[in-house]
Amino acid sequence: MNKEFKDIANELVDKMTLEEAAGQIRYDSPAIERLNIPSYNWWGEGLHGLARAGTSTVFPQSIGLAAMFDTDTLHKIGEVISTEARAKYNESRKREDRDLYKNITMWSPNINIFRDARWGRGQETYGEDPYLTARLGVAFIKGLQGEGHYIKTAACAKHFAAHSGPEATRHGFNAVASKKDIEETYIPAFKAAVTEADVCGVMGAYNRLNGEPTCASSFLMDMLKNKWHFDGYFVSDFIALMDFHEAHKVTNNVEETVAMALKAGCDVNAGYAYRSVMNAYEKGLITEEEIRNAAKNAYKVRAALGMFEESTEYDSLGVLDIDTDESAKLSYEASTKSVVMLKNDGVLPLDRSKVKTIGVIGPTATSVKVLEGNYNGLSSRYITNLDGIRQAAGNDIRVLYSEGAHLFEDRVQPLALPDDRLSEAEAVAQASDVVILCVGLDTSIEGEEGDTGNAFAAGDKTSLFLPESQQKLVRVVAKCGKPVVVVCNTGSAIDFSFEEEHFNAILQCWYSGQHGGKAVADILFGDVCPSGKLPVTLYYDDTQPPMEDYSMKGRTYRYIKGEPLYPFGYGLSYTDFEYSKLCISEDGHSITINVKNTGQFDADEVVELYVDKQPAEKLDNGNNNIADLNKLLIPDNQPYFSLCGFERVSVGAGKEVTVNIPVPDEAYETVLEDGQRVTLKGTYTFYVGGTQPDSRSTTLTGKQCLVCEIMKENF
Repeated sequence: MNKEFKDIANELVDKMTLEEAAGQIRYDSPAIERLNIPSYNWWGEGLHGLARAGTSTVFPQSIGLAAMFDTDTLHKIGEVISTEARAKYNESRKREDRDLYKNITMWSPNINIFRDARWGRGQETYGEDPYLTARLGVAFIKGLQGEGHYIKTAACAKHFAAHSGPEATRHGFNAVASKKDIEETYIPAFKAAVTEADVCGVMGAYNRLNGEPTCASSFLMDMLKNKWHFDGYFVSDFIALMDFHEAHKVTNNVEETVAMALKAGCDVNAGYAYRSVMNAYEKGLITEEEIRNAAKNAYKVRAALGMFEESTEYDSLGVLDIDTDESAKLSYEASTKSVVMLKNDGVLPLDRSKVKTIGVIGPTATSVKVLEGNYNGLSSRYITNLDGIRQAAGNDIRVLYSEGAHLFEDRVQPLALPDDRLSEAEAVAQASDVVILCVGLDTSIEGEEGDTGNAFAAGDKTSLFLPESQQKLVRVVAKCGKPVVVVCNTGSAIDFSFEEEHFNAILQCWYSGQHGGKAVADILFGDVCPSGKLPVTLYYDDTQPPMEDYSMKGRTYRYIKGEPLYPFGYGLSYTDFEYSKLCISEDGHSITINVKNTGQFDADEVVELYVDKQPAEKLDNGNNNIADLNKLLIPDNQPYFSLCGFERVSVGAGKEVTVNIPVPDEAYETVLEDGQRVTLKGTYTFYVGGTQPDSRSTTLTGKQCLVCEIMKENF
């Protein structure tokens, strides 16, 4: 943090009484009128658009943004969110509206690892891979924070650390994770956020990690502040501190909780515990210095945002900078890039000259909620799936519609008999040349514990199958004998084994953003070529380890046992790409590859780079001087291979491009059982292609990645 801002913070906090300083480490900080400091509420949300503050641009949910594999577009999205947040903040201040969500401290992004497909909040993340999450997190944070003299909006990386369900027990849950899994999977994105993106804030999680509440973990705080030299503010998750004495039972009362959190380094409390700071002080549990240090950490961020200056370079932003045509165009672009085509037997793209009647069937066809996801804003420009298909079909194609089923209840009309829309759906399907079957979930089923709705397991899923009401609909449509394209809107993996067997095409569209319906329609008709890749593995139901088990064994593409339904990194296109001339530099830190579009569509391709450091026998200890290496390097606990680079490129039909992908130092690092990162001598194998180098991807695409090796003798 710039010394200028630290000096401003120190000077202001030193002028405060101790009670005034104590008030400033609450998330709802009261005004200090004698110092001309207005009240400020720290709680802002900007996960995939400015959220919960009224009208804003709604981008696809984060998991959809991850499917783009596109750091440049994500950076631009971060810039739009920060612009709209500043604009809303400026307009609200003019009117003395200082409510929560109308501020410039964004509690985003969520860079937890989506390790279990049942986790309701997984939709908020960038998927299951730590490298992808780190690259996207850094790009988004830099977009939010900007490059001006003042920080445009303050990003906050959450939830630190090892937090990914279960939702129902998160307030008292103890995540037990090995040092290897923590270093290899759970923290790399946080390290990148701090050391590369200079993130302003880090938020702790609800759970404990190996016995310590994460908001007061000596292990995590030492890593954050001493090893990574984090210089921003640390904030608890909302009411997470109250869990110390109410759920975790590590303290006896709120004053002890305050002391534990403040001494550990929790600067700002989202919730109510820090309303008892002065009580804890009067009981001798905390010191004046500890209170003022926390306030200074908070205030240097506020100073960096320009809150104590007469003007900043962002003061001109206002209501005309929110919900613009330019931001809407970017949202549509992101929606098109995020769609993943899982199957296509040739039915897509639809031929307008041959299709005369389209049946749009399913409970998500007219849903706005499946465009939004959770932690969302409110758009003025929604285009649902049915809207988009009608617009794209034009006047020459008849579009029929049936809701088909309730999202999860057994009937649409409460007084009707069960399955009251199935006969209509069957009639529509039989009258159509092709059926677009719109299925999925929304935040009434998957999301955060405590959110409105969450019909089943506190927001987690109990199964990877669609709800029973939709399964019945799927089976009815399957019997009609018509070409069927599945359009699925969810924030997580679905077991499509039945759909894979019975239907012609499957599009995974996530929670697709304000123009999600237009994006999917343009892909259906071939006006846009699908290019998204899966940021998560799509498993068969009931094949994952217990959700409470935080070991990475058997989880994600790097450690999975057996084959998945659809693998991480997979996604089809309307065109074909040919890879050639793979070359690795002598120092092993750059790979080049030629990519040729051999089809008829101009299209984007995501070039994926993986490294294989398995089996361990290929690596030689050499002169690394690591005691008992064989005990610390267990072959069956190493990733099969890991993503270590990617690049989204646009390639015209018949054109060829040369792609250069940097190879990071981490590609050559092995994490031992004790959490050490070491660079071992030996042979490293790299795979480059449009998928990961697993057998399932080869089966689905009929292609294999190109391979090169490099022997590293000295590091």
